[in-house]
Amino acid sequence: MIGSRIVVKLGGTIILLFLIVLLPVGFVIERIFSGFYYNEVWEQNVGLSTQYATIIANTNNSSVIPMIEMMAGFSQIKLYIVDSRGRIIANSGIPDLVKGTLLPTEEIFPLSQGKAIEKVYMEPSTGKRYLVSGQPIINEQGFLGGVYVMSSIEGIDQSLQNVRAMLLLSGVGAFFLALGFTYILSKKLSHPLIQMEKAARKIAKGDLDTRVTVRSTSDEIGSLAQAINDLAFDLQRVRDSRREFFANISHELRTPITYVEGYAKALKDKMYQSEQEKEQYLDIIYEESVRLSNMIGDLFDLSKMDEGKISLQMEWVDLSEVMEGAIHKSVFRARKKGLDIEYSVQDRLPLAYCDGNRMTQVFINLLDNAIRYTEKGRISVTMWQEEDGIKIAVTDTGMGIPEAELPYIFDRFYRVEKSRSRQYGGTGLGLAIVKNLVELQGGTIFVTSKLEKGTRFELTFPNVAETETRGEDR
Repeated sequence: MIGSRIVVKLGGTIILLFLIVLLPVGFVIERIFSGFYYNEVWEQNVGLSTQYATIIANTNNSSVIPMIEMMAGFSQIKLYIVDSRGRIIANSGIPDLVKGTLLPTEEIFPLSQGKAIEKVYMEPSTGKRYLVSGQPIINEQGFLGGVYVMSSIEGIDQSLQNVRAMLLLSGVGAFFLALGFTYILSKKLSHPLIQMEKAARKIAKGDLDTRVTVRSTSDEIGSLAQAINDLAFDLQRVRDSRREFFANISHELRTPITYVEGYAKALKDKMYQSEQEKEQYLDIIYEESVRLSNMIGDLFDLSKMDEGKISLQMEWVDLSEVMEGAIHKSVFRARKKGLDIEYSVQDRLPLAYCDGNRMTQVFINLLDNAIRYTEKGRISVTMWQEEDGIKIAVTDTGMGIPEAELPYIFDRFYRVEKSRSRQYGGTGLGLAIVKNLVELQGGTIFVTSKLEKGTRFELTFPNVAETETRGEDR
């Protein structure tokens, strides 16, 4: 039903455009033919009347007029000739113009002045109309009269009617041809639209495996089909990521809560053998509560970033000192896995205008990610300055990231090692937080990686003149 509506609307639009073009063109062609035919008749009348007037003017023999009258009768040419007073002296095939009849003076006067006459004459007895061309007869003796040649307008109209009939027939044929062509074209154009409409409804109902066949990428319809496929793919990825996130976050929340609940119950029931064991239980409760708090903090930060309500305390910061602090907090975890953290920084590195606390969070998240996915080798941290700004690189020798997954590494809830997520921990929020915080502070971040070789995160913070920024703050 929807497909039929599209075909009707599209076909109707094309036919309407065709008619808008066809009707004016047909009218113009008809006018051109009419004008051309009338002009031809006028010119024919003028030529004949001029020819006869010249013959009479150049011949002094009075018998030439009856001869012309007879020749016109044989040729079925309607004409009449008048003398200098306007009296009809010859008539060929015009019953109502009797010989001896005087024409009005106002008609004869222009002829006596050497002017041609063009008029429409209607025969009183029959009502027929004629195109009349009159030419004066003038020689060295002066004005002798005039010759009028007539052509029936009905005959002209009949010829034009035949032309109009042919034009109409051609127009009707062209219309039906266009109708068939429009139907085929409408079906062809509407078919992908109908398919896309069906696919969009399936996607809206949650069937994200739906795809549209892309027949061409060089036109807007093909681009729209590809966009629908991309949308379905992105929605499917977001849905899968969210499902995985909820599964992961449920596990991650359940683990510390279980620990806290279990050891708190043990302490409440005094199920410990010594004060040392009691302290161990308290330490576990504290560590798990901190872990739980950090997880909730990450979720809260992402929520504030979504709403644009996260606050930044921008100031001039020595990023090398911030990185040293982050390394100091992360080195214990690295050593537990037998990893070394190598740190090198360019001398006299300029200050960066950013939020020091948030940059600490960025660096710790990057170091934590590197430690989590590196089993052996080292982690390298480098800071230097280039023309486009301050550069920070965090490189590890871990498992690496598949090239196909690099575009999604900063997506929220996304984790590369899905099958081993329990082993490596994390909720897939850290890198999403890093990217948002870096971009909120005017920086950029990109990642390169090779499987089984390692991963490199590189941050860039643009050079901003300290005096200009401080002036803007004021």
